[in-house]
Amino acid sequence: MEKFKFFALWLSLICILIFIIQNLIQNFTSFFILNQNITQIWRFVTAIFLHGSTGHLLYNIFALALFGSILEKLIGSKKFLIVFFTAGILANIIAVNFYSSSLGASGAIFGILGALIIIRPLMMIWTYGIPMPMFVAGILWILGDLVGLFYLTDNIGHIAHLSGIAIGLIFGIICRKPIPKKPRRIILDELTMRNWEDNFIK
Repeated sequence: MEKFKFFALWLSLICILIFIIQNLIQNFTSFFILNQNITQIWRFVTAIFLHGSTGHLLYNIFALALFGSILEKLIGSKKFLIVFFTAGILANIIAVNFYSSSLGASGAIFGILGALIIIRPLMMIWTYGIPMPMFVAGILWILGDLVGLFYLTDNIGHIAHLSGIAIGLIFGIICRKPIPKKPRRIILDELTMRNWEDNFIK
């Protein structure tokens, strides 16, 4: 069995350290944020670790540390990293077609959530202050981003969220282990066996 490597926690720590650097070094963010300069392909990765405010950072690292650790435990650390970076990068590739700039780990985190919706749909979590199954929370998150996308004017990357969760759902289908079927056990007591012998053998 693969050793648990706490990658979700390490990624959260990296986000914190980079946020500190963002606030200490002038123009640091502008060199690594995702913008229309798509020839600098590293921005699709580096933008994942940038955050625009303390609240933005705290919200993301809470979700990453909690749900990321759960997913990492379920599918293994290597597959977890694949989900995180693939969802984050692809969400950024999609988002750059709709936003002038983008930053944050939200696309990658929604990828984690999407995978968990498939792998552990009945896992109970607290969302909006209410306990509910993971798949119900997923429906609410998707509806919330759809409403935000079409009816709200804000600085939230709703398209990145929806892209990330869609990619996560696909990964969840790939990574989900089939539930083993329990073999049918036929139990015959002594009386049943004797009756069978009397009827068919003697």
